[in-house]
Amino acid sequence: MDVTQTQTPAAAASGGAATATSGSGAPALSSDFETFLRMLTVQMQNQDPLNPVESSDFAVQLAQFSSVEQQVRTNDILSSLGDRLGALGMGQLLGWVGMTARAEMPVVFDGAPVPVNLSTEPGATEARLVVRDQNGATVQTLQVPLEGGEFDWAGVGDNGAPLPNGTYTLATESYSGESLLASTPVIQSAEILEARNTSGGTRLVLDNGQEIKADEVISLRNSV
Repeated sequence: MDVTQTQTPAAAASGGAATATSGSGAPALSSDFETFLRMLTVQMQNQDPLNPVESSDFAVQLAQFSSVEQQVRTNDILSSLGDRLGALGMGQLLGWVGMTARAEMPVVFDGAPVPVNLSTEPGATEARLVVRDQNGATVQTLQVPLEGGEFDWAGVGDNGAPLPNGTYTLATESYSGESLLASTPVIQSAEILEARNTSGGTRLVLDNGQEIKADEVISLRNSV
């Protein structure tokens, strides 16, 4: 007796899907709707005549295929949009290279006085500049003008001896009597040498050895 081997609907669909996607990837899934129709045809031809697939099942498969197809197209559009926005951002930042940026940042000391800008709180009766090293230890505290403004930090400790070269964090502490009103990082100006697009966002490389985020820039001006 001849025995005709039948293929279940799931197996037929699985085989058709493998043919449709192998070697072509997501783009084929989003564009080859005719492949899906051929898959349905093969599935119908190989179904068990004693247990045929319900028409509602075909409708479900069609809806699932359409949903996946739409999701793939959406992902492609979002990816393309992200690439375009990234390129646009970098194109705009190219104009920043060579300009002087002002931002709150640590100070790189190399033995020469470092110009900074101090910000103090209104109503303060005393202002102190507090200097901390890379370990967070306070290495200098000195009184500064209440009005704040431009200030040249000489890079010396409380004992008057020059501090070692390195990176220091400077902040202006405003006091009313013995009460601390605010602690504000100093502002520095530096020329932008390079703009880098990183996973954490766009970063700017400055001529003072610092690297900051683009959104940390307070102001820009043409370098003299």
